[in-house]
Amino acid sequence: MAKMGLRERIKQGLFLLDGAMGTQLIARGVEVDKCSDYLNVELPDVVSDIHRSYFEVGSDAVITNTFGANKYALGRHGLAEEASKINSAGAQIARRAAGEEKYVLGDIGPSGDFLEPLGSLEPEELKEAFAQQAKALLDGGVDGFIIETMTALEEVAVAIEAVKSVSGVVPVLASMSFDRAGDDFKTMMGVDVETAVAKIVSSGVDAVGFNCGTVSLDEYVELAEKFVSAVQALSVDVIVYAEPNAGKPELVEDQTVYKVSPEDFAAAAEKIHSAGVNIIGGCCGTSPAHIRATAEKLKS
Repeated sequence: MAKMGLRERIKQGLFLLDGAMGTQLIARGVEVDKCSDYLNVELPDVVSDIHRSYFEVGSDAVITNTFGANKYALGRHGLAEEASKINSAGAQIARRAAGEEKYVLGDIGPSGDFLEPLGSLEPEELKEAFAQQAKALLDGGVDGFIIETMTALEEVAVAIEAVKSVSGVVPVLASMSFDRAGDDFKTMMGVDVETAVAKIVSSGVDAVGFNCGTVSLDEYVELAEKFVSAVQALSVDVIVYAEPNAGKPELVEDQTVYKVSPEDFAAAAEKIHSAGVNIIGGCCGTSPAHIRATAEKLKS
């Protein structure tokens, strides 16, 4: 039987993503300051092993190792000209690990700069960079795209437009990164949940959500509830998704660590799922153990 299309599949209920890529690369001895995206070319077997480890514990989809593979982010490593090759390789690695039964989402992260007038980026140039990335990912075999860790509405809008210019039929998920701001949650650029949801949903995505950020597990649950309420208020058929970190990051001997156990992460994921979030994965600090615990909790 042919695999169900991604758009249809994510409407069927629980859809479990993978956990962190960076955490697992470091655990395998990759240097922290290394360009992790280039490992798709340099150490493909390591990247493939991480993808497989997530599928083995219950992930329905993995996210390509291309978070920083736009030409602006790669340019900081002197690799801007390698963008298409890196993205294509990343998609192919994930596709081989997924086989025909599982799914692959092409990862697109922020440029690391600001659009004019705050920064030097022009919208059309940024759109071209994201479109270049999306085309290579699509050619490499992804089933859909996930645009994540955005903090500025202008940039996430450009990214969505760029992806849709490459393929208007492939599913698109888009998320922003939130921190606690008094009694509310806002991105680094001051965007609140309601504004983010309204803007992203209006761009025609299949799912809207949050990932990363510097909040506790309880706050992730609260954030999930706010997202679900914001989507319901718009009366639209859009799925909400969540990729929490393994809790709030802590600084220990000049290193960022995440201390949340797989069991505690899974308990929070269960609450997030109960709030109405059907696509769930893990961001910074999460591992196959966290995803295994979540799969056992939610798929039992």
